[in-house]
Amino acid sequence: MSDSSIVIRGAREHNLRDIDVEIPRDELVVITGLSGSGKSSLAFDTIYAEGQRRYVESLSSYARQFLGQMDKPDLDSIDGLSPAVSIDQKTTSKNPRSTVGTVTEIYDYLRLLFARVGTPHCPECGRVIERQTTDQVADKILEAGQDRRALVLAPVVSDRKGEFAKLLDDLRREGFSRVRIDGEVRSLDDPIELDKKFRHTIEVVVDRIVIREGSVGRIAEAVEQATKLAHGNVAVYLLPDRGAPEGTPGDLLTYSLALACPEHGHSIDDLQPRDFSFNAPYGACPECDGLGFKKVVDAEALIEDPNLSIEEGVFGSFFGKSNYYPQIFRALAKHLKVDPATPWRDLPARVKKIFLDGLGDKKMRVDYHTQDGRDTHWFTKYSGVRNILYERYIETTNENTKARLERYIREEPCRACHGARLRPEMLAVTVGDKSIHDVCCMSCRESLEFFEALELNERQQFIGGRIVKEIMERLRFLVDVGLDYLTLDRASATLSGGEAQRIRLATQIGAGLMGVLYILDEPSIGLHQRDNERLIATLERLRDLGNTVIVVEHDEDTIRAADFVVDMGPGAGESGGEVVCAGTPADIMACPASLTGQYLSLIHL
Repeated sequence: MSDSSIVIRGAREHNLRDIDVEIPRDELVVITGLSGSGKSSLAFDTIYAEGQRRYVESLSSYARQFLGQMDKPDLDSIDGLSPAVSIDQKTTSKNPRSTVGTVTEIYDYLRLLFARVGTPHCPECGRVIERQTTDQVADKILEAGQDRRALVLAPVVSDRKGEFAKLLDDLRREGFSRVRIDGEVRSLDDPIELDKKFRHTIEVVVDRIVIREGSVGRIAEAVEQATKLAHGNVAVYLLPDRGAPEGTPGDLLTYSLALACPEHGHSIDDLQPRDFSFNAPYGACPECDGLGFKKVVDAEALIEDPNLSIEEGVFGSFFGKSNYYPQIFRALAKHLKVDPATPWRDLPARVKKIFLDGLGDKKMRVDYHTQDGRDTHWFTKYSGVRNILYERYIETTNENTKARLERYIREEPCRACHGARLRPEMLAVTVGDKSIHDVCCMSCRESLEFFEALELNERQQFIGGRIVKEIMERLRFLVDVGLDYLTLDRASATLSGGEAQRIRLATQIGAGLMGVLYILDEPSIGLHQRDNERLIATLERLRDLGNTVIVVEHDEDTIRAADFVVDMGPGAGESGGEVVCAGTPADIMACPASLTGQYLSLIHL
């Protein structure tokens, strides 16, 4: 026996006929033959099953209890096995949170990249959010308002309703003499009464200065005091020049010591990779929990006859024969001042929307007549037909009811994140003017071109250079296996078997393992002929890393590129299960008993 071969003796799994075969290691091996001839029985149910079983048996008894134990295949002996990895067409995850990006682990590197070199922006106004020191803010003020008179302000109230009498009293006791209220500077010694019905902006006048080189220390001191009052925010109002016409407005500059928008208040803690994960509460959109969509009841589809009224049961029999919901609907009609006998089609759009989506936080009066003849009433919120039926769909244990309601359940993009899955603050972080969602919406080829053209400054290159390199490598693997058209946000549940297999193949190449036995099931399936060469090159690259690659395949190009071919047959089912011929592609073509060899010879001619 050679140490460079996998030697199988007496394999009888499924329709295999007590076969003996010797397969070279560290080669690209193709097992071919008619459908049903025993290819998968040899590759997966014999070689892979035994390799996996032996690997699991090598672990501790504690570890084995967490792993599925495979049955020993029916054979006499098998030698020369390596740890085996199966890449078949049945391993696609149906989890709605699984995407091409997460399966290939590219998204993990993207999260790391955006957390370390991303530039945060305010999700409302788009301005860059930067963390600054007091001295940096003082320098910016000096640069922006050289030789101008200015007020250093602490914005303690921003566009909020209220009288704020206690706040003004506290400021007066702390020794401040002036405040700027709604753009007007007023003395705290004067009585100040604010209308609580209107929104107000209150800024404490911390200092009045002339911005000059010699006053930078005083500016820094005023900034420090203002930021303590306003939770890291400071504003500088540059007064108009003395010779300016009366009524000329000044210039208001805003700064922040924290990662927060000084205007809209959106704050961001130090960015972490978890903040960009839609599978973690830190980054997931709170509205859809990171799914990008919400399941809703298409209540309008329930209305089969819009000529019916609320009184006549326009919503069908989904609310049962109970007397409860008809009275709730009548109470809502009364609350909305519409006639419950009005046909649905004639109701105003606003009324229809409330019936379907609810009243929100408002309450309505329900006058209720019980089955035992008593009259009562109460005030309650109304959540809408959609929510009532969806809760019933979730909670019911009756399979018939669930099946009836399931016809009206549909998915719609989340109204908060519009399918992007992340919080607005995380979607506003950019690298190269692109958010992480923008990158995931690109095809793999477009994404690769984006990173190839990405320009990082010296600091960003030092931090993120290796991350970008790893992302590009993995994207290049996907392009090489013919998946350049896929986007990273594509749900893995929507992938075909061939696409899922090639994704796993690209992931394994990225892992860079050596000495592994890879077994693939027709990786060329669904692949355009022009991409075959790239796929074959990928298989050869996996082999060149020092691995044994066994491929169950019918494709002519793959068979010709193989180092070793095992032709199963001669027929299918009971007529198969034998090794017709084994050797190089030239050996197969020279074998008169091999149908594959005859086919290759005819094509060659």
